[in-house]
Amino acid sequence: MVFSSAVFLFAFLPIVFLLHTVIRNTTARNVLLIVASLLFYAWGEPVYVLLLLASILVNFVLGRFVWGRKPVLVAAVIINLAFLIVFKYAGFIVDTINALPFVNLSVPSVSMPIGISFYTFQAMSYVIDTYRDDKKRPGSFLDVMLYVCLFPQLVAGPIVKYNSVREQLRHREVTVQGISAGIQRFIVGLSKKMLIANVMAVAVDKMFALEVAQLDMASAWVGAVCYMLQIYFDFSGYSDMAVGMGKMFGFTFPENFDYPYTAYSIRQFWKKWHISLTSWFREYLYFPLGGNKKGRGRTLFNRFFVFLCTGIWHGANWTFVVWGVYHGLLTMLETVLVKDKKAAGISVKNKNENSAAAGGVSKNKALKVLGHIYTLLAVMIGFVIFRADSMGQAWRFIVSMFSFGATASGTMTAASVMSPLFIITTIVAVAACTPVLKGLPDNRAMQLAGKAATVILYLLCIMEIAAGSYNPFIYFRF
Repeated sequence: MVFSSAVFLFAFLPIVFLLHTVIRNTTARNVLLIVASLLFYAWGEPVYVLLLLASILVNFVLGRFVWGRKPVLVAAVIINLAFLIVFKYAGFIVDTINALPFVNLSVPSVSMPIGISFYTFQAMSYVIDTYRDDKKRPGSFLDVMLYVCLFPQLVAGPIVKYNSVREQLRHREVTVQGISAGIQRFIVGLSKKMLIANVMAVAVDKMFALEVAQLDMASAWVGAVCYMLQIYFDFSGYSDMAVGMGKMFGFTFPENFDYPYTAYSIRQFWKKWHISLTSWFREYLYFPLGGNKKGRGRTLFNRFFVFLCTGIWHGANWTFVVWGVYHGLLTMLETVLVKDKKAAGISVKNKNENSAAAGGVSKNKALKVLGHIYTLLAVMIGFVIFRADSMGQAWRFIVSMFSFGATASGTMTAASVMSPLFIITTIVAVAACTPVLKGLPDNRAMQLAGKAATVILYLLCIMEIAAGSYNPFIYFRF
């Protein structure tokens, strides 16, 4: 079941929300959400719901004994990674081994369960946070079940760390203001997916379906730019819906995006993109490895290793591994070349702006513009690798972007998507990548205008759903 489907929007969510609002007891509400979440997952994965339950049970048991016991923590990490290796990476590993001479192992036919990367990381967060808890407060079985399988963020995040919602699992308040804000946030996310990401997806699929001989500069750039917009509005749209539903049920989930395409370094980009994943790796991998406290060489290695793991986490394909290595190398390069933390994107504000000479200010602005162009280009190339089916296709696509050549098929395919709807959507998408709306005044009139705009967006989404428009969320396959 997906958030943008009719059955979810017009049956599942309204029923669960109505029952949750009518019920006043928190324990009863939690039971309702657990049952609803298991039904939500079983709708698309009826068999693998047993794997989800097994993961919850194993981690709950380990959590009861992990406090102060490092061997139990190590066992928990190994078991959770084993779940991922067997159900997500087994085929990839065997295929890689089969590439060796005289090796011909049978490839296991195991389909990847939806959302296993997300709920496994949340289960690991529960065990690790319980291990670190100085008050020895392992959650109850209902707490752990609800935390791991809560349907708004079950299959595609944001990845919620256990300590951030520990108290909300037992004590939370559902308010009219929270419900209103949650519904608005949900509709904004739905609109990102239905009205922008799906339009971009049509163009992306056409460009990436072109044969090698058909690709040219125009079609490659259209495909690359549109995929940047598609993946951002697809994933941030899902995150908005998850955060919005969390508010409707009294939860506060972490933000997952902060206008990442406004960044002017790769390091700053990763402070704004998939924030919950970045935060997870920083707290549970980067810091335990020593972070930046064990010398410059170790810091560079730690950052590279984290990005390598980030790439592997995204999928069982060499394109994801290379994408992770690519971002790791760029981050290392920035760490070595850019000594100033502000120039690296850690702080945008210059405390001495008022006293700086006009030439200095102009120079800083020029550097930021160049940094912004570099970051967008680097991220775009990375996303071509991310989207491609193979490294061969990725390489040919990138070469075509800078080939200054043209083919009849490529140019015609690029031109075929340039409808008025596509052009208008692209302009809106580019504007929506920036915090332009934050500059509007926060008064009664603007609030009413915002609510009216939300209603219009919702009606447009309903029209898209009625027309049979469907495109699965990108991060469902991770």
